[in-house]
Amino acid sequence: MLHYHTLPVTAFQQNCSLVWCDQSKDAAVIDPGGELETIEWEIERLGLNLKAIWLTHGHIDHAGGVAELAARQPLDIIGPHEGDRFWIDGLPQQGAMFGFPPAQSFEPTRWLHDGDTVRVGQETLHVRHTPGHTPGHVVFHAPQIDRCFVGDVLFAGSIGRTDFPQGNHQQLIDSIVQRLWPMGDQTVFVPGHGPESSFGRERKTNPYVSNT
Repeated sequence: MLHYHTLPVTAFQQNCSLVWCDQSKDAAVIDPGGELETIEWEIERLGLNLKAIWLTHGHIDHAGGVAELAARQPLDIIGPHEGDRFWIDGLPQQGAMFGFPPAQSFEPTRWLHDGDTVRVGQETLHVRHTPGHTPGHVVFHAPQIDRCFVGDVLFAGSIGRTDFPQGNHQQLIDSIVQRLWPMGDQTVFVPGHGPESSFGRERKTNPYVSNT
């Protein structure tokens, strides 16, 4: 069975998630934006074998700790979509702009595309390309536990910003409607910031997408 544990990191309180297979204890970390000691402490506390880093997109609060974490141990860096290469290449500049500790750029082991899958232990998650907040944003869907890790596409009561370079509001709405809603109202999503919610609840109450 697939398990997950979410912990907020960085001054932006970004939701970094550990996901793991209970049979093998193999794990992946989604969006290690920073505070690596906290993340590593949780991995040790849970008795996990970290195998990979999975990225939803290239903003520094999600990707700022990737290069350093991958330098500490051999880890595959999976994602995001190559549309976010310019964000990843610009991580040092992002760090200076937003007051983050120095961050290094990196080359993912594997770029992701819509319809791809990722594996951790015996568990498979499905990848959907969800541009709008950034052009290369992806989400990780775990239908076996009705969960989706959505980064900054959708929040409880809100949606991702689209005023950053290459953001696109209509593209973001299309990603939510065409890629997230078909996963089902029962699916609980883990956003990049703030509390979990469900797609069904947001379809009814979120003012940005309730008419979709």
